[in-house]
Amino acid sequence: MSLKDIFCQDKAIGILQRARASGKVAHAYIFAGPEGVGKLTTAREWARLLLCQKPVVENDFADSCGLCRSCQLFEAGSHPDFSHVYKELIQFTKEGKDKKTPVDLPIDVIREFLIEKVATRPTLSQRKVFVVSEAERLNASSQNALLKSLEEPPEYCCIILLCTHTERLLATTKSRSQTIRFGPVAEDRIIEKLREMGAEEGWAQYFARLSQGSLGQACQWARLELADANLYQTKKQLLNSLAEYEYAGALDLSRWVLDESKKISALWADLEKNISRTDINRRAAKSMVQIIVSALHDAMTLNVIEGKAVINFDQKDRIQKLAGRFGPEAAGEKIADCYKTLRWIDSGVNEKLIFEQLLLNLAASGTMKVYQ
Repeated sequence: MSLKDIFCQDKAIGILQRARASGKVAHAYIFAGPEGVGKLTTAREWARLLLCQKPVVENDFADSCGLCRSCQLFEAGSHPDFSHVYKELIQFTKEGKDKKTPVDLPIDVIREFLIEKVATRPTLSQRKVFVVSEAERLNASSQNALLKSLEEPPEYCCIILLCTHTERLLATTKSRSQTIRFGPVAEDRIIEKLREMGAEEGWAQYFARLSQGSLGQACQWARLELADANLYQTKKQLLNSLAEYEYAGALDLSRWVLDESKKISALWADLEKNISRTDINRRAAKSMVQIIVSALHDAMTLNVIEGKAVINFDQKDRIQKLAGRFGPEAAGEKIADCYKTLRWIDSGVNEKLIFEQLLLNLAASGTMKVYQ
């Protein structure tokens, strides 16, 4: 992997390239954009380049050499001047040995894995680079603790905050960092990548559309499908259920959705050993909600823009039935309920209660029947 291999982020990478060429690399960046569009990959490759001892420049495009000691240590995950900071590191802090993975990015992690390390000079390279994942989860205390490192950074320091919701960052954090925006990955590039992984045409196109430009999310779903998670079949069953409303069946459907989420989570945990089980549970639950959102979005789209491509192209009869039950305004309200549910999942609210509330709200204007 190198900067040249990153999909559909030429504008963001161009900004970084020009900064390096002019000798104006910022001391702090915010890589802002949806989840799974290449922010972490770009941050890692940018860090590799900044730390490289013999960078290669071709046609005004700089990249790491891949051969020097710095590049070799970076590839091995043991570079002394690079730190990836994420909330799961709480287990390795002085006070956090037995703590579960938190919802927020705690101040202990920021202090021990960033602030204390910023104070020491580089060991091997001319710079030290810190990449902070899920910066939107930095609470006010964590951001205030980080502020001095952003206000008075050593000349050798570069901090990169990866953020999906910049509105959650303090104004002082944003004002002391350069924001670089990352956009969604083109659908055809996502489909191309999924085909390379061995995806079948039908579900490759579906997951590409469902991902809304998130290559990382689409690849995760594809790995699940290739590992026999049957997520695509689960999606079909769920849409069949959503198309036949019966209020009395809402709780049955919520239990089924929860069971499917747990099955997906168990398989996901086997595939992703480096992600906490808490986060995997959340991702699985959010995937189920995203499927519901896609159906409602398609129903609203059919009501407003006739002939527009839908996400669930393989179940248009189910979507048309949903469109007949929901007008654009009602569908929009239900989508808002789903986004509220996604926020609750991120906040650690009990998933059983979440799904019950969502499916009861969704069924309130009609009847729902579970198809197995």
